[in-house]
Amino acid sequence: MPVRGVRGATTVSKNSKEEILSATRELLEAVVAANDINPEDVASGWFTTTPDVNAEFPAVAARQMGWTFVPLMCSHEMSVPGSLPLCVRVLLHVNTETSIHDIRHVYLREARALRPDLSSSTYSTAR
Repeated sequence: MPVRGVRGATTVSKNSKEEILSATRELLEAVVAANDINPEDVASGWFTTTPDVNAEFPAVAARQMGWTFVPLMCSHEMSVPGSLPLCVRVLLHVNTETSIHDIRHVYLREARALRPDLSSSTYSTAR
């Protein structure tokens, strides 16, 4: 079975543990729903945040959702002048027969501006 990358991103309104966990959970739920992902098929996940988001590891939200045995990593994005602040990104590696052309990448809140060419209108909603 092929492994496909599934991307997503969202923003938080402030650098707080509660906001990071809530926004990340919302993002993961949308990615799972958009791609009919069974958490058992997630090979690994890599979360990044902009340097201004450090109050909690986004991967904690996945753990709270029951992703106990999925290898997860967190790191910071490069600090590029003018880039979107307060952003949480995820790259999931998923075992799936879904074609690369049918993968639905999910961008929520202000992160919709990052990849409008790949965003799904169903899941790329502002809050």
